[in-house]
Amino acid sequence: MVHSSITLLPAIMRGSFGVMDYYLMDAASLLPVLALGLQPGDTVLDLCAAPGGKTLALLQTGCCRNLAANDLSTSRTGRLQNVLHSYVPEDIRNKSRVRVTSWDGRKWGELEGDTYDRVLVDVPCTTDRHSLHEEENNIFQRSRKKERQKLPMLQVQLLAAGLLATKPGGYVMYSTCSLSHLQNEYVVQGAIELLANQYNIEVRVEDLTPFRKLFMDTFFFFPSCQVGELVIPNLMANFGPMYFCKMCRLT
Repeated sequence: MVHSSITLLPAIMRGSFGVMDYYLMDAASLLPVLALGLQPGDTVLDLCAAPGGKTLALLQTGCCRNLAANDLSTSRTGRLQNVLHSYVPEDIRNKSRVRVTSWDGRKWGELEGDTYDRVLVDVPCTTDRHSLHEEENNIFQRSRKKERQKLPMLQVQLLAAGLLATKPGGYVMYSTCSLSHLQNEYVVQGAIELLANQYNIEVRVEDLTPFRKLFMDTFFFFPSCQVGELVIPNLMANFGPMYFCKMCRLT
């Protein structure tokens, strides 16, 4: 059984290379980065990068020629900067030409259209595990009902912007840590329709079945996703939830 308690882990300390020795995150959070399939020399955009776990994973592939890490919130990008300085050696940060910005991700297609080989769009969502265990900043609070109802539209806008920022032939990974179909498959389908209707851009959803089979002994996957893959927590594999869907921009 995989336990959820982290109290037995050693304290995070600075190691011999001058950076912190480990970063704690849900193992399922690595799947969108791995499935994105970075190749050496790729230009990469992490559109909603804070707090920075997936950004670190992108850098660990060693494939990023340029990495743009963005988040709308300046406080969150401040935390992202701290994570990068704490966990990534300076020479690696310089080699990968990491650029941290606080722009409105919904406008990225206008700012840097047709630019990136790989784009990760890990959108704001209901963060279901956090919302189950924490009252502070819980999006299911009655006072945040309107914000919660607007999430799918925001997610469609962010995914569409990520697709527009991708070069034709490039790949986009959409991900959430939600169980909601409205935030997962419906967002993917909505963004694809938006690009087809408004920009005459064709997008293909990639089949992740071979990728899923590599990890079926570690994670429990929901068997009936219309598109993409969804990791569901259970007692024997307490990871997720994590939804991810890979797309290729064809035109």
